[in-house]
Amino acid sequence: MPRPKTIVDACGRAVRRSLPALAATAGITVIGAGLWAGYRFVTTSERFAITSIEVHGETHLTDDQIRASLPVKLGDNVFATNLGKVAAATRALPWIASAEVHRVLPHTLVVEVREHAPVAIVELGELYLVDAAGHPFKRAQLEAGDGADLPVITGLERAVYEAAPGPTAATIVAALGALATWRAEPDRPEIGELHLDAHHALTLRTYEHATAIQLGQLGPELPARMRTFDAAWAELSEPERLRARAIHVDARIDQVTVALNTKD
Repeated sequence: MPRPKTIVDACGRAVRRSLPALAATAGITVIGAGLWAGYRFVTTSERFAITSIEVHGETHLTDDQIRASLPVKLGDNVFATNLGKVAAATRALPWIASAEVHRVLPHTLVVEVREHAPVAIVELGELYLVDAAGHPFKRAQLEAGDGADLPVITGLERAVYEAAPGPTAATIVAALGALATWRAEPDRPEIGELHLDAHHALTLRTYEHATAIQLGQLGPELPARMRTFDAAWAELSEPERLRARAIHVDARIDQVTVALNTKD
């Protein structure tokens, strides 16, 4: 049976071995409590109450419209504010393509936005503004001036877009590319409408006289067909151009058919 002194010595050694661990645990507890107290202070203190919400980069939406949509208000704590939720709420607004949010201590929240740039109107059951990536981003309010002077893309089916938005966006981008190629020649008529049929055959309709210019399917052959149109257009007199109802550029041979309205 161990002697009492032996037992005391063993207990002493055990306590000494435990002291560093106990001290470390106590230190961690103190540090954790300090961190928690600090966190509680900065996320609840009135010293960090938001007094200003700045909005940068807006054009179509006003500062007040954007602020009203945010899940944060003046007086909220700047550290307790979830920046990700504020950015997501901003991106959900019409016109907004991207949003970033950051703090400027001690009292300011800054929202930086980038808006969609509309390049056309697309008809998908209703009229929508579309960006250069082919994505409809806002219903066009023509009475409010949305899409003024922009070309209109018609012929696309809403159900097809809803089932496969990616391919439809790619078709819109291809149509916009064809329009850019058309506009590269300044003597060509200004276009007000791009119509795509079920086979993605492109018909351009002139802005001034609504002449239908049938160019065939979207693809690498379009620039050559446009040059064929140029040659035929150059042969028409001004009165004939005004009477032109439709101009069909044959997809198989270098041939153009011009349909003229009858004279009054």
